Amino acid sequence: MTAVNEGMIDIAIESLTAQVADSYAESHSLSVTEALQFFMTTTTFALLINPKSYLYLETAPYVEDMLNAELNGDWDSWMEI
Repeated sequence: MTAVNEGMIDIAIESLTAQVADSYAESHSLSVTEALQFFMTTTTFALLINPKSYLYLETAPYVEDMLNAELNGDWDSWMEI
């Protein structure tokens, strides 16, 4: 079995970031650049880019649910997700 290295983690984070930004852009009629710039200001993104959170192991819909909970101010759900 191949050990997970820093490069693999970076790729997973970048992939999830792109998927979430793309989905957010589509659902809010924004450009992907605008959606990405917005996503990068969120607490969910800060958690995603912290490798110690292991959020990079989750799916894009999971991270999107976290983002939606954050944007709705539903911190209890955000913490549970």
